[in-house]
Amino acid sequence: MSSTGLPVDWDLARRTATRLIRPGPEVGRAEAVALVARLRTDAAIAEGHVRDVTGLGHRLPLLPADVVDRPAWVAAAVSGMATLTADARMPDSSRVGRAVTAGTAGVQLGGVVAYLGSRVLGQYDPFGGPDGAGRLLLVAPNVHAAQQALEVSSTDFGLWVCLHEATHRLQFTAVPWLREHFAGEVSRLLSIADDGRAGRVVERLPELVRTLRESGGDSLAIVELLQGPEHREVLDRLLALTTLLEGHADHVMDAVGPDIVPSVATIRSRFTARRRGGGLIDRILRALLGVEAKVRQYAVGSAFTRHVVLAAGMDGFNRVWESPQTLPTRAELSSPGDWLRRIHP
Repeated sequence: MSSTGLPVDWDLARRTATRLIRPGPEVGRAEAVALVARLRTDAAIAEGHVRDVTGLGHRLPLLPADVVDRPAWVAAAVSGMATLTADARMPDSSRVGRAVTAGTAGVQLGGVVAYLGSRVLGQYDPFGGPDGAGRLLLVAPNVHAAQQALEVSSTDFGLWVCLHEATHRLQFTAVPWLREHFAGEVSRLLSIADDGRAGRVVERLPELVRTLRESGGDSLAIVELLQGPEHREVLDRLLALTTLLEGHADHVMDAVGPDIVPSVATIRSRFTARRRGGGLIDRILRALLGVEAKVRQYAVGSAFTRHVVLAAGMDGFNRVWESPQTLPTRAELSSPGDWLRRIHP
């Protein structure tokens, strides 16, 4: 367990996820080597295009990406979460209680990471890397598996994925205050005392299923059902920020246009359909893990970005990065005109 008081056995989480993660697709050595090389090149090319579209980071050094397999992503993800939550202080409890919670949380977190580890295509971890300064990861077997499932151009798809992750890297490297602000909000969320709602997931499963159905599949309703009032206030700000980050990246990866990614329209339509797929049990699991909430974030954040860019241009949109006060609220994300009136009166 971390000496910070956060009750997660991170080593157990990593070992659990590594044991549970499914092996990647069977790929010949020559094909795998070619994919890794292409993704590394695509990452550099993509960031150049992202800088042109967004106007961010033109004077920053162009850093490489790490192309990894599933176990390596697991290790990086757990390490990044440990770093992100290092400053969180959990409410006081007995040493025995903390130890039990640490082991339980480690196993549960390991299961979540294993589930995500076969689905994540790429990730920019602003707290990862050997010096904690950030690390861009591309999960080669998952990129290959998704490209095969979608039946799209492997050349176009790899570059398209890199555009999304390169946008995330620029968000955190070109906006000086964003990294610290994000970490602070996460620490605040974790430091609020739990009223026991989240721990009663199993016994409340029928209620969760009913909520999922009644909300039309909106898993944010489930997330909020498991939170108390104090959690919701901080969670609202975090959801607004992550929705903006994801939607902005989604907008940029399509905004480069067919001159850069010729089959971008086909990839987008098929990829969006794939995001929404899955049976009821899989959707419930994804909802409990927050995956469904993330899917909805893409659509809301992308629509906000598109609306503001059309109304005020990319320079006008980039005012979101001036300070935490210019970030859109969760309500403004669904009503971008309100944000425009507040920031561009």
